[in-house]
Amino acid sequence: MRLFITFSLCLIIWVSPIVGLVNSDMTGSYALAANISPEMALSRLFTTSEVQASWFANSFLAQISLAQIEQILQGITATLGEYQRVEASGDQYLLIFEQGTVPTRIVLNTSAQITGLLFEPPRIAALDLDSLQTEFTALPGDASLLILKDAVALTSVNADQPLAVGSAFKLLILQVLQQQINAGQHRWEEILRLQDAHRSLPSGRLQDWPTGTPLTLQSLATMMISESDNTATDHLLALVGRDEVEALTQHNRPFLSTREAFVLKDPQTPDPVITSVTPERGEYGERVTLTGTGFDADNTEVRTSYGVLTDVRVRGDSISLSIEPFPNTSGAATGVDIPGEDIEWEITLMIVNNNGVSNTETFTMEL
Repeated sequence: MRLFITFSLCLIIWVSPIVGLVNSDMTGSYALAANISPEMALSRLFTTSEVQASWFANSFLAQISLAQIEQILQGITATLGEYQRVEASGDQYLLIFEQGTVPTRIVLNTSAQITGLLFEPPRIAALDLDSLQTEFTALPGDASLLILKDAVALTSVNADQPLAVGSAFKLLILQVLQQQINAGQHRWEEILRLQDAHRSLPSGRLQDWPTGTPLTLQSLATMMISESDNTATDHLLALVGRDEVEALTQHNRPFLSTREAFVLKDPQTPDPVITSVTPERGEYGERVTLTGTGFDADNTEVRTSYGVLTDVRVRGDSISLSIEPFPNTSGAATGVDIPGEDIEWEITLMIVNNNGVSNTETFTMEL
């Protein structure tokens, strides 16, 4: 048995002015000039050291450059190996390479120039199953293989060995989100705002978008799957709940966010550490300075157990800020006024950034 694996590699190149001709006349005879047949025109694309502009109609080159054509041809041979021959099959042609084939269509004008060219997805010829299993077994490191047909295993190598799943874990988050939407817990049009706490590193785009940007759950899910956006992923994981996702995967516990995974992968950048808070106590509005290490990473954020942090300034391993009580609905500061008694409030502070999460230190607010 031989296997044929199909995947998308090449581009479709049709020049719009001749689409009608291609569709209506594809089965007709091809124009020949200077004894150049379609088979010869295809063959020389892969057998001549340099592709010539004169092989293509001006209308074709107006749509795609010669350099782009060469890049496509090089991509085909890089994947399938050395060109061997071309075979005609009705109105199509089959380009045969060392490691696979490419169904192809071509249209020539009366000057034997290419006006239409289509490379369909290639079919890569794999090894027979016995040879394939032997090749996998001989690979260095840990290798696993499982090929099923109608739920029956055709061949396997270490198929029961748990492996890292990479970004496929995002499908589990999507599954839980879909379940919760079906149960009425959330709606696709529901809005989430980007939070620094869930800002991750690429892949994706959202790591560069402003804090507070509103996005629907549908937009976040689309970006998580279509672009593998890590920041979208972490926001949705926080929404649906880590425990809910862990229930679907026994081997991924704890189920890390992408941000947490990045921190673990980079042991050279330790978590931020707060060594002191100066002053240790003061009235609300007091200017407080945190000193320590690891404050200068991207996305540094100070979190507090109470109050609003204002005028936060990061300078190397020092962060200065002011702590204000939460405002009430009228905009005035919420305070407690009990005659004859002093009120103290112990506030917890911590640092979160791309390096990780710091220890906690306290500041005592006097009200």
